[in-house]
Amino acid sequence: MRILLINPNTTESVTTLVKRHVEAIAGDAATFVPVTGRFGARYISTRASAAIAGHAALDAYASHGAGCDAVYLACFGDPGLLALREIADVPVVGMAEASCIEASRRGRFAIVTGGALWGPMLREFVGSIGLADKLAKVRTIAPTGGDIARNPDAALAALASACTACATDDGAEVVILGGAALAGLASRIQADVPVPVLCSVETGTRAVIAAAAKGLDSSPPPALESVGLGAELAKLLQQK
Repeated sequence: MRILLINPNTTESVTTLVKRHVEAIAGDAATFVPVTGRFGARYISTRASAAIAGHAALDAYASHGAGCDAVYLACFGDPGLLALREIADVPVVGMAEASCIEASRRGRFAIVTGGALWGPMLREFVGSIGLADKLAKVRTIAPTGGDIARNPDAALAALASACTACATDDGAEVVILGGAALAGLASRIQADVPVPVLCSVETGTRAVIAAAAKGLDSSPPPALESVGLGAELAKLLQQK
């Protein structure tokens, strides 16, 4: 199966990082087609950059989605997820949604990520998918995801400390280490945290492979006339 891997920020090195991890997880089960956002922020850390990233994700699907069996939106926060599901004729899995659903099955969960502005954004996101009652806490550390991607070793102690606080102070039974740029770090801090730490990249990867195998039965939305969009996205919307 072929899975479109969308990184809706504009940092190619993050796409490369995520691709390396998802391929290691998937093995021969899937081929991933990586796409980096054509426009937008280098790293998504504000509401404005997330809104732009949602458009970039739609643009990426319109340009590269043909022939794919599923879409993996590889950004914790899932910008544009519902809109992608509206226009796509294959399953679309968001990294954050998949991770929160999996974590909620294990009990009360917490989220740890980089960048203070993500705190309220992620609390709102968890509420929007109906899991607010399962959320123990969202904790952030000062370095943004972009900072962590550039120097992951420097962030390990702070990430482990935040995850431990989620367990000991907030009552979390499992912690999500959220963010594309944090791929692979959960296993590096697990020994220092008293509850399971989920890697959002890994959890989303397993979810999208399962979704691709299952397929999708859906009806397309009505055709939409537009002005000023990229040619491929405008064409896709007009054909619906």
